[in-house]
Amino acid sequence: MEGKSEAYKEAGVDIDLATQLLKNVKGRIASTRTPQVLAPIGGFGGLYRIDLTRWKRPVMVVSVDGVGTKLMIAQMMEKFDTVGHDIVNHCINDIAVQGATPVYFLDYIGIGKMRSPLYEDVLTGCADACRAEGVCLIGGESAEMPGMYGNDFDLVGCITGIVEEDQIITGEKIRPGHVALAIGSNGLQTNGFSLARKVLFEKAGYDVKDRPACLQGKSVGEALLEPHQCFWKAVKAALDCGFPLDGIAHITGGGLYDNVPRILPEDVDVRFQAGKILDAPPIFSLIREAGGIDPYEMYRVFNMGAGMVWFVPQEKADEGLALIRNAGFRAMAIGEVLPGSRKVEVVL
Repeated sequence: MEGKSEAYKEAGVDIDLATQLLKNVKGRIASTRTPQVLAPIGGFGGLYRIDLTRWKRPVMVVSVDGVGTKLMIAQMMEKFDTVGHDIVNHCINDIAVQGATPVYFLDYIGIGKMRSPLYEDVLTGCADACRAEGVCLIGGESAEMPGMYGNDFDLVGCITGIVEEDQIITGEKIRPGHVALAIGSNGLQTNGFSLARKVLFEKAGYDVKDRPACLQGKSVGEALLEPHQCFWKAVKAALDCGFPLDGIAHITGGGLYDNVPRILPEDVDVRFQAGKILDAPPIFSLIREAGGIDPYEMYRVFNMGAGMVWFVPQEKADEGLALIRNAGFRAMAIGEVLPGSRKVEVVL
């Protein structure tokens, strides 16, 4: 039976528009496909064949996360392509710390009102980020819910990777004498935006288009929207050459203080030297000065220029720094491992 009904559309959900917008980006999504993907776009479930000629004892590693209130900055800027990179790269980093090769990604967009080009820009960003890292955007879900999100939207992603069981990086090999190497970040990544927004927009009265001198030509909005970098290429380079990468921490919400203890053995501490940490992007100084925020709290909330931290034997520190830099990132030795009880200290 065929017919035409406008009831759902009048309730705020336009199925035809959602279908058309997805059609607009299917080619970009399809460009991320790998031979292991068996199901076409649009199925009820994605199918992925594990290549058992490559993996002998494969362990699936998964992580799910969201972009958080960084989406509000995207709304203010009316710029939506970079948040797709944010969610993909953040999720990849989360499983890279365990040595997992990322293989496929799933996205979820919940939106109050389906609209263009927001929808296409977000998915294009996801697809481009996946393709850059050799990851298949195997599928996802979009839900138009006008009574839930209003004019806003949410973006969530789930990454799946594979690691050989005997090659999982756990941090258990971290011992006193190991050195902490930082990979430099280019901004807030996807964390701390609730504090950043309160300080910069409510307290200091900045607009996203303002260009304070300290931001070196960037607007406040541009500095905040810097896309989260993916550090997988550096991790992969280390794994490929058998480098002793004994522990990795992705520095997300909670900074060095909360993320590093997650991988430490019970009997060690880590002491970081703030003065050795890579020059933090100037957006951090702007937030600290505009909000009068204590340096300790800055390191509790933000990555402060250290997007990922590797723990390596002292005699391998220079080789590790070279691997990171050759992969295209800034790097610096910023701390040491000491006997202790899983505590982290940042010497300011």
